[in-house]
Amino acid sequence: MIRTAKSRWTGMVLVCGKCSKKIDGGFGDDGRTSLAKALRQRVGKGRKATHGVIETKCLKLCPKRAVAVVDAACPERWLVVDAGESIDAVAVRIGMLPADQA
Repeated sequence: MIRTAKSRWTGMVLVCGKCSKKIDGGFGDDGRTSLAKALRQRVGKGRKATHGVIETKCLKLCPKRAVAVVDAACPERWLVVDAGESIDAVAVRIGMLPADQA
């Protein structure tokens, strides 16, 4: 039997865990927070969040001093987010936040 579970997600992003580990966080006020954790803090976590943020294994893009991100709504266009980029700017670019809330 296959069962379902409800969630409030309207979208989902995949964040490369290996890239995040290589730059030692690189986001947030102190520059020590991982991109996935910073995005979760912005939109919530778990099934009750507005968007799902999934940290994966290596996505095999491996940019220098940046993190590879895949927006599940646009899997043909991957994002390369430089360390230190504003979390609000990333959230707007992915569609997690409207441009007027950033």
